[in-house]
Amino acid sequence: MDLTDLNQLVNLQSLLLTNIDLSHQPGLGVIFHNLSSLEYLDLNFCWINSLEKDLTKDLKSLKILVLYIDGVFSMMESFVEPLKNLKYLIMRIPLLQCSCDNAWFTKWPKYQQNIQVHVWGISLEQIPCKGTEGTKRFYKYAHDNCFIDIEFLLFASTSLGLVFFMLVVLLHQLAGDYLLAFYHIARGWIEEAMMASRKGQYLYDVFVSYCGKDEQWLGKDIVENITDSLYRSRFTLCLVSHNYLRSNWCSLEMRLATYRLLVEHKDVLVLIFLEKIPNQLLNAHHRLARLVKTQTYINWPQDPALHNAFWDRLWAKLAPKNATQI
Repeated sequence: MDLTDLNQLVNLQSLLLTNIDLSHQPGLGVIFHNLSSLEYLDLNFCWINSLEKDLTKDLKSLKILVLYIDGVFSMMESFVEPLKNLKYLIMRIPLLQCSCDNAWFTKWPKYQQNIQVHVWGISLEQIPCKGTEGTKRFYKYAHDNCFIDIEFLLFASTSLGLVFFMLVVLLHQLAGDYLLAFYHIARGWIEEAMMASRKGQYLYDVFVSYCGKDEQWLGKDIVENITDSLYRSRFTLCLVSHNYLRSNWCSLEMRLATYRLLVEHKDVLVLIFLEKIPNQLLNAHHRLARLVKTQTYINWPQDPALHNAFWDRLWAKLAPKNATQI
């Protein structure tokens, strides 16, 4: 503050409070009540635990505030909010409480274009604070305990997000099909366990797995709920063709049926080849190639004269033990 500013103090409506203990005063909000024209306030060698909005809510015209607080005190951010016309904040030998409630003061003076903050004898960065561990520099305390390093937080979260995304992509590439199959199998087991009271009863005789391009052979649409139908059927009938081997959906149905075969150790899978499949193509499908070696399969005859024999053989495979051929 220069000499010109000091000379102007003569014309200000001012108030000086000296050696007053405000720390135990009830109703601090009424001390400066209706002093809306007050322009200069000096709290000289006063005692107060916390400077809050209740003290300044009516000081809308205050231009100069001098604080000489004896002892440790806190200054809430709300304390300066009503001071819309404040030009100078002067602090004499401040000793703040080491608390994050005061942390706002480390940044507030830097962003005030209309308010000058002066601390007699020391710089803002040297303001001390007192806590359970003794006295230390308040700026360092606030930086170490009250602020989050936003840049580091953004870097860490972005890095973790990128690593998680890479792991998801890698897991999908390496084991996506197995995870999908496991999901459907687990769902089938759970639903089967919930139907324990109906153990041994099936809603269907056979679940037909086929490619949509071969629908003319069946005359029916593909079953919408594969898992439900598969686990509620005594058999899974796979109609193998070139179209079937090219279908990812059919591959999933084959995988589910194979897992069920391995888990239940029952002859629940029936393979029907609608057309001749070359060995080199069959070998490309390792799961199907192993099934052909261990499971009995049926070829769909191209000669219409053999169709009846095909249906008889299929009926003998799928019919319940107590059923009679029609």
